[in-house]
Amino acid sequence: MRFYPIISIVTNPAEGGVQLNVVNTIVVIAVMNIVYVSLFTIRIILVMKSRRLLASFISMFEVFVYLKALNIVLSNINEPLNLAAYCIGWGCGVWLGIKIEEWLALGYSTLQIVVDYEASHLPGLIRENGFGVTHWTAEGKDGPRLVMEVLAKRSQEKHLLQLIRAIAPKAFIISYEPRTFHGGFWTKRLRGGKS
Repeated sequence: MRFYPIISIVTNPAEGGVQLNVVNTIVVIAVMNIVYVSLFTIRIILVMKSRRLLASFISMFEVFVYLKALNIVLSNINEPLNLAAYCIGWGCGVWLGIKIEEWLALGYSTLQIVVDYEASHLPGLIRENGFGVTHWTAEGKDGPRLVMEVLAKRSQEKHLLQLIRAIAPKAFIISYEPRTFHGGFWTKRLRGGKS
């Protein structure tokens, strides 16, 4: 039984170039576009989080992959399967880029938590787990409520939510990403004690 390589490259000396067979071309286009769009998505997220140096570094690889993939597609523009591979690669790349960003969990989250006043021990419990908490009493439709604001690294947000839900399963929680913050316990704790 003879083994055939997955990618076979056919050289065409008459044209002085290298051509991939049709299936390999489709696979290469899809994979290159997945890589390109994943890098693009991560770069945009890094720019939004003011990580300029890393975003600039990633953009060099991004544009290289983009130009290579586009060159293959434009060289074989009459093949509808190439265009389909390009589009599928684009969609998969967006999904993969978002998944990678979620895995990296860059940045911070601010959680505003509203609970019944009976859960007044919750701020202390959150502090015991290493989070800074600012809390105050507010008036809700059914009486007094305890409102807390907590800043956490995004990588710790899931743990914090589990902690809150274990104590106050009916808690109303809003989570958002702060653009900037300065000073206070939060800054010292999150940045390793530096003011």
